[in-house]
Amino acid sequence: MKINKDEIEEKIVNEVLEDFKYRQMERKSFENNWQLNINFFLGNQYCYISPSGEIMEYGKQYFWQEREVYNHIANLVEVRLAKLARVRPSLTVVPFSDEENDIACAKTSKKILKAVSHNLNISKILSQGTLWSEICGTVFYKIDWNNNGGKIVGRDEIGRELKEGDVELSVVSPFEIYPDSNTYTSIDDCMSIIYARSFHKDAVKNIWGVEVEGKSIDVYTLDSVGSAGGLGYNTMSSSLAKKVKNDQVLVLEKYVKPTVEYPNGRLIIIAGNKLIYMGELPYINRAENKRGFPFIKQVSIPMPNCFWGNSVIERCIPIQRSFNAVKNRKHEYLNRLTMGVLAVEDGSMDIENLEEEGLSPGKVLIYRQGANIPKMLSSDNLPIDFKAEEEALLEEFVTISGVSDLLKSASVSHGNISGVALQLLIEQDEAKLVSSAEEIRYCAKEIAKQILRLYKQYAMTEHTTRIVGENGSVELFYWKNSDINSEEVVFETENEMNETLAQKRSMIFEILNAGLLNDEDGKLSNSMRSKILEQLGFGIWETSHDIKALQTNNATKENVNLLINNEIKSPLDIDDHDIHIAEHTAFMLGSELEKAMKKKPYLLESMLNHVKEHKSFLENLNKVENEK
Repeated sequence: MKINKDEIEEKIVNEVLEDFKYRQMERKSFENNWQLNINFFLGNQYCYISPSGEIMEYGKQYFWQEREVYNHIANLVEVRLAKLARVRPSLTVVPFSDEENDIACAKTSKKILKAVSHNLNISKILSQGTLWSEICGTVFYKIDWNNNGGKIVGRDEIGRELKEGDVELSVVSPFEIYPDSNTYTSIDDCMSIIYARSFHKDAVKNIWGVEVEGKSIDVYTLDSVGSAGGLGYNTMSSSLAKKVKNDQVLVLEKYVKPTVEYPNGRLIIIAGNKLIYMGELPYINRAENKRGFPFIKQVSIPMPNCFWGNSVIERCIPIQRSFNAVKNRKHEYLNRLTMGVLAVEDGSMDIENLEEEGLSPGKVLIYRQGANIPKMLSSDNLPIDFKAEEEALLEEFVTISGVSDLLKSASVSHGNISGVALQLLIEQDEAKLVSSAEEIRYCAKEIAKQILRLYKQYAMTEHTTRIVGENGSVELFYWKNSDINSEEVVFETENEMNETLAQKRSMIFEILNAGLLNDEDGKLSNSMRSKILEQLGFGIWETSHDIKALQTNNATKENVNLLINNEIKSPLDIDDHDIHIAEHTAFMLGSELEKAMKKKPYLLESMLNHVKEHKSFLENLNKVENEK
């Protein structure tokens, strides 16, 4: 019996949908914890996970009950994020060999990473991802190749723009990733991963050219709930809630690891109930030219034998609940002390009036003759247990979260403490974040590797890129995939959490005072002065007054202009001809001109004539000096 194509596609779609439902059920408990963490971070802290697995809200038991939220979790997460924001490693590329050509390619790869980091704003993307990992414990980064990205290189037959293509980097929340098992510890251990997203039906048609019927789909979004408040008032707090979106299509991308049957892996994309793509994994993004998943995982706190990381919020939720309870019970006690509790004999006076108006200042109480006078019930002073428990819970927040404010610490603010001891306290405090900081460094390194591999796979045409050079000038260089022969990315610096800005500046001054940065004459060169100022955080303004640096930059621009526009302007009277001759000579001896001459052999003659003009200017100046 012959099976037609439609039956095969229908079978594949059903298999993927069934697999997706199974993975949803298997991941449900982790998803519930993420929702609870987000609610506590946003301030909706009167919720819990019901036995059915749903996030439920609970209201007041009495109208007078205090239910305010004193959100210390958000503050702890913000402090952790502020400290982790310093982790932005400087990366470099190791040459494939010690040959001059490989060293030049490694320098080009480093420039590419620098330019891409600026264009994609990778620092901001890492900050967005770290926010997800700190709240939910896990986040993912997806590296894609966008054929519609980059600069315009031409037009097709019908006038549409043709672009060179570029890398895309996006943050993927843990709600969108479904591994085949939750017991794996890394992405590469998984046999397959499903990436699930919700699109409007029109977006599906624009992206994939397929018409799919839209449905109503539940999505997570922010909402407001009136779960907090006190006696006589209510307050609204943000929360994570499910909302129904209409005309939506569930798009599933199933990535399957390379196997013996499928050596290049498989990618299956389903929109609704239609198969819109099935083929091999598109990207050669692993070492040794192998294909793999386009995802990089970052966790806040690694968990043994678990795909998902842990969040510090999960540990702080019981403390936050206890702290809210203590503060609210304390305020209820103070309400009784200030407002009082009035004892009134039954039938002695108008109870309804008393309940509505209370005991206002100057109020006249009229009670029945012969009845007992209404009186206030006495209350004891506020027990010291409230204060003790409140302080204990605050200390527990610091112990569990691993972050503290040393300026508010009693041992620091009320005692005499030396600078060395204070530095040790800071180092101990920062050491608690080293594990999370290493995760960010690992992700930055893997992102750089995959970016270089995608460029090596797709950057067939010549790209022109601008970066800020060492002397603060705009450097223009051109490259293509053949210029990337190494993807070995390494760190140039140690973990930034181990060294504060003050420590770095202090070390620079010590090296400077020791004279290790001076040249052979024992003086500090202008270029070294510029680098020192840059490392100290004062930018590169010093080079704006360095005539030699300006002359060097001008000569470099002439070299680049020759490569791109095939022309070079005549020397000017204001040029420092010695510097120009040296820069042009170095350029002619380098590999860039040699590569360009394969297509444009006349460039060498143009540059030689230009150097001759500089030498002619220099000879005329020397004659004038000799005559004087």
